[in-house]
Amino acid sequence: MNTLWTSTLALRSSAITAAAFIFLGAGCMAQESTPTPASGTADASVRDLASQVRELRTLIEQMRTENAQSRAEMQELRQELQDTRQLLAPLVSSPTGSVSAAESTPPSQNLVAPATPASGASTSDTQTGTDMGSRLQKLEESTQLLNSKIDEQYQTKVETAAKYRARLSGIVLMNAFRNVGGSDNLDIPDYAQPQTLGAPQASFGATLRQTEIGLEVFGPNLAGARSSANVQFDFAGGFPETPNGVNFGLVRLQTASLRLDWEHTSVIGGQDSLFISPLSPTSFASLATPALAYAGNLWGWTPQLRVEHRFELSDQQTLTFQGGILDNLDWEPPTSQYTRSAQAGELSGQPAYAMRTAWSRPVFAHPLSFAVAGYYGREDWWWNRYVDAWAGMTDWQIPILRRLGLSGEFYRGRGVGGLGGAIGQGVLFGGNPTYSTTSIRGFDSSGGWTQLKFQLTPKLEINGAFGEDDAFASDVRGFATDANNFGEILGRNRSTLGNLIYRPRSDLLLSAEFRRLHTFPIYDSASITNQVNLAMGILF
Repeated sequence: MNTLWTSTLALRSSAITAAAFIFLGAGCMAQESTPTPASGTADASVRDLASQVRELRTLIEQMRTENAQSRAEMQELRQELQDTRQLLAPLVSSPTGSVSAAESTPPSQNLVAPATPASGASTSDTQTGTDMGSRLQKLEESTQLLNSKIDEQYQTKVETAAKYRARLSGIVLMNAFRNVGGSDNLDIPDYAQPQTLGAPQASFGATLRQTEIGLEVFGPNLAGARSSANVQFDFAGGFPETPNGVNFGLVRLQTASLRLDWEHTSVIGGQDSLFISPLSPTSFASLATPALAYAGNLWGWTPQLRVEHRFELSDQQTLTFQGGILDNLDWEPPTSQYTRSAQAGELSGQPAYAMRTAWSRPVFAHPLSFAVAGYYGREDWWWNRYVDAWAGMTDWQIPILRRLGLSGEFYRGRGVGGLGGAIGQGVLFGGNPTYSTTSIRGFDSSGGWTQLKFQLTPKLEINGAFGEDDAFASDVRGFATDANNFGEILGRNRSTLGNLIYRPRSDLLLSAEFRRLHTFPIYDSASITNQVNLAMGILF
């Protein structure tokens, strides 16, 4: 009986120890890969980190299920250990290590011990008791270690009212910057402006309003699909009118979406980034708006409903089709802080439509991908003045070498100010916009950006990017003036950046970036702004 019980305990100990090693390995993987922000975040590097975490979530879910089963088995094992200790107590306490048959045999078992010499039985029983005690001690230590690790992992769980698992993530980011020249925004400049008369040429400041917080919730399975939802905020929604209000950035909703994911198909609804323009240059100087926004990088956090389907062409190649409808926005500011009025795109009575097709395969452990996309939205600028907004775009990711990669996007369109195209300008008014007889036209534009990424070491990378948005001046001259178009009409905006990003740990980053903006108004001279930005962030 002792041999059988010892073998059983050894097998259980080995199984629990193996489960502990697997669990600890998965925990290390998750710890090294946890970034952040849900999301969808705005910055490409944060999105990459978040993507890596999502790839591990399925594995972690499986491990947690196995850990829950292990907990139940350990409860049973504790009971068995308690029963075993009661059976072995006479053996351990006996000076000679012997035990009578009545004491060692459970009432429910009728086992007959083989006949052996008395002295041999005493020695064998003593050795068996010693081995059994040693094995029990090791088994207890392994169980305690596994319990402590499970409890430690359980403490990281965010509990929800619906009892579904939730994950909190984000980045606490501080930016210190020095600008030379004027711009539309001091801390996160997108285009250059003439310096105010009499103002100093240089300025310095710091901000934490690009800090982001994300929450992801994993819901139940529905019709064979995994359900989940995520929401992401930052603090770049403006400033309260209080002393030092520039330090008290208002909370702003970036993205909030719900997902149903089958093996090859996904349905996504909510406010999300533009799926027809999914890439952005890597930068921690600009998260509140993606890097090179208004300089060829189309972007927007837009309410939408889309469907994705993935075809596995081979073990390495994937073809993805995406299509959906979007809230038909045109970049107009709200008319009120408290009530919402329909904008020109929404007044058309229909949504905007978009689709994208992408091919990808891994090369050097990085994605090689090419994609084409299209967009259409009809706008009604009152008095039946319609504008058909459209755009065609392409994006690419090309691993040149194992540590060197090229990425970028290009677009050509008309009236796509609602996507950040034409430097955020959608239409041109040929006269007073409030008159029904004033003619309008969509602003033709084209632009794009490209980035070269060099991964010096696993912890150190260099990025260089250039972007340009060209709003066609021929649409403006002889038709529209600054006075009738709510401010200065911009014809071209160029942006160049270079940064060095160092990650001493997966959850800590340091960045230094230089950015140069060169903006050309239609009816005025060009302006140049240079910014140096130092960033430090903690991802959680």
